[in-house]
Amino acid sequence: MEQPGKAADHGQYSWSEQELVTGEAVALDVRPASIILRAAGTIIDWVAYILLFLGVALLVSGLTGVAIDDALGRALGIAGLVLCLLIVPMAVETMTGGRSLGKLAIGARIVRDDGGAIALRHAFIRALLGFVEIYLTFGGIAATTALLNNKSKRLGDLLAGTYSQHERVPRLTNSPVPLPLVLEDWAQTVDVVRLPDRLSRRIAQFLRQADKLTPATRLRLADSLAAEAVPYVSPKPDVPAEVLLAGVAAVRRSRESRALELERERLDRLQPLLHTLPHGFPQR
Repeated sequence: MEQPGKAADHGQYSWSEQELVTGEAVALDVRPASIILRAAGTIIDWVAYILLFLGVALLVSGLTGVAIDDALGRALGIAGLVLCLLIVPMAVETMTGGRSLGKLAIGARIVRDDGGAIALRHAFIRALLGFVEIYLTFGGIAATTALLNNKSKRLGDLLAGTYSQHERVPRLTNSPVPLPLVLEDWAQTVDVVRLPDRLSRRIAQFLRQADKLTPATRLRLADSLAAEAVPYVSPKPDVPAEVLLAGVAAVRRSRESRALELERERLDRLQPLLHTLPHGFPQR
């Protein structure tokens, strides 16, 4: 979800540490995966790659059918570790765009610090450092490093310029607040200009959580939000503050939905013109 920059003092812009700022100075509200989620995903990947290594070892020993001396055994063991703990994780993250079995389970994906998809070099650095900080130290270095930064980056992420982005969006269970019956006639003629994004979010959050608030807090918040919303409403209805907020939210939702429908209809009408030549010029 895109958010405009928040104006700070002296005309400067300040951004939250959890926001990603694009080249167009737009802050994207993305969530890095927490250290608990990253640990769970790492354990799943660790088990999967270890099982892969054991499977490769059993397959090699079964196919050869001959005795393997110590030198050959060590060489095959090292080759198997490099294949299963370095090459395979690197290839999986590169081909899946930063995902793996564990990351799919926790709903995360490895991305660059600017939000773009990782490349082979990012996956190689992460896999190479991951062999040391995850497998050789049983996750000790990775956990210590993740605790010392706000995006739960491990050492491989710091060197590769990546982090784990949480992509699983919680399912919305709340239905929109309907238009109050006492405001049906008012809604036909009222002029409600677009509210500031921050005020709209606060009103929507209040309407969703109003039933969970104490009566005194509910009344105080409703009066405060209604006082901020009144300058954007004309005429103001003579109703309680909470009813006013529900009416304003319903009217804005209805009109914005209608505007989107009209835009989609115009684009549908223009669609045939986008695939034809002007003035009936023949196709050749």
